[in-house]
This record gives sequence, structure tokens and C-alpha cells, in this order.
Amino acid sequence: MDLEIEEAKKNANNRDYIVKKIQEKGKMLEFASKQFQDDEEIVKLALNQDGEALEFASDRLKAKKDIVLLAINKAPWTACYASEKLKADKEVILASVKEYGQTFYFASERLRDDEEVVKAAVSNKGLILKYASLRLRSHKEIAKIAIKQDKRAYHFLAQELKEDEEIKQLLEG
Repeated sequence: MDLEIEEAKKNANNRDYIVKKIQEKGKMLEFASKQFQDDEEIVKLALNQDGEALEFASDRLKAKKDIVLLAINKAPWTACYASEKLKADKEVILASVKEYGQTFYFASERLRDDEEVVKAAVSNKGLILKYASLRLRSHKEIAKIAIKQDKRAYHFLAQELKEDEEIKQLLEG
């Protein structure tokens, strides 16, 4: 085992040690005690250093919007670690999918039928159209955005759009 990890585990309850380590490498939060993984100040320090540290925050903090948005600001894909409630929060999901469309996969059913969220997601990752509601997979403007981003998005369009001449031209262009 890595000596740094071994040392961190031994000092998991030592606040000064954990703070120092987290300031150097945010993901050291993994080796902090449960108490420190639930300490808002320590978790924010970790997230400011590395948004991916959200993975090791307590469930209580993964349900706090400001904490999750801080993580997303540093590492957009970390929306996957958010609580189910926050995966249904439009502001949280939009912040994520604008930079990393793939996290649309984790969006709630309601947000999969939200035009603004779907547009933002497919602008960044056209193939993610696959997870949009059927209603929005029938939406021509969204289809065009998705196909311009990735022609393979065509496979996930509603059947009537697959026959559309403008859509066919985008595939050829």
C-alpha cells in the first residue's frame, strides 16, 4: 500500500493533518474519517482543490446544492455523485451538462423532458439524445443540434424526423 495512503488512514481523525493533506490533494478526503467527510468546511477545501473529491463527501453534503455546484464548477461530470433530489434540480443539471453533456444520463425523468436542459446536453454530446424524452427526440431544433454535434444522434431521433429532408441533408453535409 502507498505510504501516503497508509499515513492518511492512520491520521483519519487528525483534523490538522487531514486539512493539510486535502489542501495538497482534494481526493485525500477519501481517507478522512466519516466525521470529516461530513464537515462542510473540510469538504469545501477538498472541492476547491479537486471537484472529484465530491465522491467522498457524506450523503448529507451531496444533497447540498452549494456543495454540488462547487464540485461541478471544478469537475462538471461530478453531478453523478449528487443526491437524487439534486439530480432533479434544473440549475445543477444545467451547470453540469453545459460542460459535460454525458451527465444528462443522471438527470431526472422530468429534466429529460426539459427543452433547455436537453438542448444544452446535446450541444455538448449529441449522442446523449438517446436519454431525452420521446417528445424531445421528436423536436426538430433539438434533432438538428444533436446531429450537428454528432451525426450518430440520428439513430435516436423519433421516426418522423428520420424522414425529414432537412435532417437528411444534415447527415450528408
